[in-house]
Amino acid sequence: MNLLDQHCSHGAPALDAGAVGMHLAALPGWRLVDQHIEREYAFTGYRETIAFVDALAAMIHQQDHHPELRVRYRHCLVAFTTHSAGHAVSINDFICAAKADAIYEERRA
Repeated sequence: MNLLDQHCSHGAPALDAGAVGMHLAALPGWRLVDQHIEREYAFTGYRETIAFVDALAAMIHQQDHHPELRVRYRHCLVAFTTHSAGHAVSINDFICAAKADAIYEERRA
């Protein structure tokens, strides 16, 4: 099933290394760092960055899966991990990563 068609679920277990690698291969730009996945998005200016963060906030609130965000003038770093899975990577992280990518691509079009 397409990640964009899925919704986060409470209690999602940690993924094994093989599953993490498979999902990372399907989401260019994302990388595994320690126990989270992250991607940095680039923008032309602060208004565009904040507009992305606002759209991202609506999605993550709906999914009830909140990332760490680092917002700068023309960049936003998004990092997902699943606290309930022992601060490891779960399918919820990849669902939200795919949805974040879709928001980014939609805003660039």
